[in-house]
Amino acid sequence: MKYLTEFRDPAPAKALLTGIHSTVTRPWTLMEVCGGQTHAIVRSGLDQLLPASLHLVHGPGCPVCVTPISFIDKAINLAGRPEIILTTFGDMMRVPGSAGNLLDAKGQGADVRMVYSVLEAVSLAQDNPQQQIVFFGVGFETTAPGNAMAILQAQRLGLENFTILACHVLVPPALRALLDNPANKVDGYLAAGHVCTVMGLAEYQDIVDHYKVPIIATGLEPVDILAGILAAVNQLERGESRLENEYKRSVTATGNLQARETIDQVFRRCDRTWRGIGLLPRSGLAIRPQFAAFDAEQKFQPRAAPETDNGCLAGQVLQGLLKPPDCPFFGTRCKPEHPFGAPMVSGEGACAAYYRYQGLRSG
Repeated sequence: MKYLTEFRDPAPAKALLTGIHSTVTRPWTLMEVCGGQTHAIVRSGLDQLLPASLHLVHGPGCPVCVTPISFIDKAINLAGRPEIILTTFGDMMRVPGSAGNLLDAKGQGADVRMVYSVLEAVSLAQDNPQQQIVFFGVGFETTAPGNAMAILQAQRLGLENFTILACHVLVPPALRALLDNPANKVDGYLAAGHVCTVMGLAEYQDIVDHYKVPIIATGLEPVDILAGILAAVNQLERGESRLENEYKRSVTATGNLQARETIDQVFRRCDRTWRGIGLLPRSGLAIRPQFAAFDAEQKFQPRAAPETDNGCLAGQVLQGLLKPPDCPFFGTRCKPEHPFGAPMVSGEGACAAYYRYQGLRSG
């Protein structure tokens, strides 16, 4: 089969593909929620190996992609203050705000630094007591424990110059929003295995019971994804809708209890605006009032313009309503070097995946 040479050992993938082809008898649409899964699918050509009647669409599981424009503006506003060193991960540097990005701000003299861990920002605060160190932290449930631990560490160290601009989002409320959308045509979901590793499977059970859709916890490797797809089509063909774990080596029902307790200690649930999707109730995490000294929003009150719409169709891509190559801006107005929207910037963005690997797909 074409593309199977991409696998170190193609035998497991071939067996799973044979099972999928022999099982599917009618059209089905599946959504992989995680942006990392999207890149694995497009890079390895999994969608080209599936039956023609089985369609994969891409969900909102890219934390950079769903970070609202207003938070980019807040980060830029903070970076422009002389007393602040703003730190963040590299894929946040070029995400467009309402008027530029953090890389532009750095070019204009702002002290913006890329770090590989929030703990680097804590160390920077220790080494620069005269400066205010702000870490711009985004992500799903996977990055929240680390940022919570950084706040607890800064508190233990007595650091008065470390804060986090926190924009965390949660997967289950996003799934509910997708399922409530009348335009949604997805039959089953591949849940992000690394998120489930932290939070467990239990919180997805209510979604399965209410909406009667299969949800399969699935890993990030191509073979893991194929196993999730086979489990999903097996359920759909039998008319079932169950919560299933195809990432047993990492995922349990309850998840990582210590990580969950740390999240709950530092963060509380809040309403959050998702770029291109809108305001989703209780879909985010905000720093609790008792840790306000480490909350950059509370401490500095950064300014931001009202959330705007620049015409990017990222919202449709993130909801599985549009494939990136079908966007009129894809590869023309919107390229990685000049991104129109966040999904073309992020290492987990669907648009970036298609743009990066389209040569492989057509080869």
